[in-house]
Amino acid sequence: MTAGKTANGLLRPLLSWLAIVTVVFVFLRLMSGDPVDIFMAQMNIHSSPETVAAFRAQWGLDASLFTQFYRWLSGFLTLDWGKSFETGRPVLEEFMVRIPYSIAIGSGGMMLAVLLGYAIGFLAAYRPDGWADVFSRALAIAGQALPAFAVGLVLLWIFGVQLRWINAFGGETPERIILPMMLVSLFSLGSVARLTHAGFRDVRQSPWYRTALAKGRSDIGALWHHGREAATVTLIAGLAPELAWIVGGTAVAEIVFGVPGLSERVVQAVVNRDYAVLQAYIALVALWMTVILHASRILQRFLDPRLQ
Repeated sequence: MTAGKTANGLLRPLLSWLAIVTVVFVFLRLMSGDPVDIFMAQMNIHSSPETVAAFRAQWGLDASLFTQFYRWLSGFLTLDWGKSFETGRPVLEEFMVRIPYSIAIGSGGMMLAVLLGYAIGFLAAYRPDGWADVFSRALAIAGQALPAFAVGLVLLWIFGVQLRWINAFGGETPERIILPMMLVSLFSLGSVARLTHAGFRDVRQSPWYRTALAKGRSDIGALWHHGREAATVTLIAGLAPELAWIVGGTAVAEIVFGVPGLSERVVQAVVNRDYAVLQAYIALVALWMTVILHASRILQRFLDPRLQ
């Protein structure tokens, strides 16, 4: 039974990822605008049936849809992601240059949000209606109501123009990713704080918390001792949607602050219908989300035996 559950647990994420990349592959081909026509127009190449056919054969677009998908899938799994229609360079090579920026912004921003949000959520539960509670509510509302690009421009104006603490465009790599990390963190901080607050708040109603107080343990000590595990489980359960925000938040941050990450390349690929770049990017995003959701379920079961 355990082996069957394990196999089923691994098979479902794999099938989910495969379904996503298959649907995306088909929809990319249904987009208006032929990549050959766009490329020839940009390069001022005379369009003739022979030239068009030669480019389609070179890029593998003359094969059937099933054959194209099979070639792409087998290549993706063996790290042969094809070549960009626009640049002629291997897609994997282009991604390896750009992906460190995206990873640093996304993971750094989320780590900052989790560390600060956990602390704010704990303080909000310790002092209901105190400054931390009010602040976390305001952050959660702002994260849902404010457009990310506008907040990014405000951060740029304050720290880059008025205070001149950061050279957001011309500085070294660490300096260029500070503001994008702050932007990603700000839009996740409120949700993380409220999730943590909910976990600690529920523990305050528990009998073992009141027993700890009766035995002489301080309010803050009892809350931390008995509530941190429940708060962590609650946070993990609700963190998956926030990890999805990393993709969108990182994309906005890279565009606003001019960081040469994956998002800048993907925008160009959309304009030029660069299927190889778009398909690889979406496959990576789908893989990221599939792994995150699966890992979240595993962690919840590990921390909470009732979910076994």
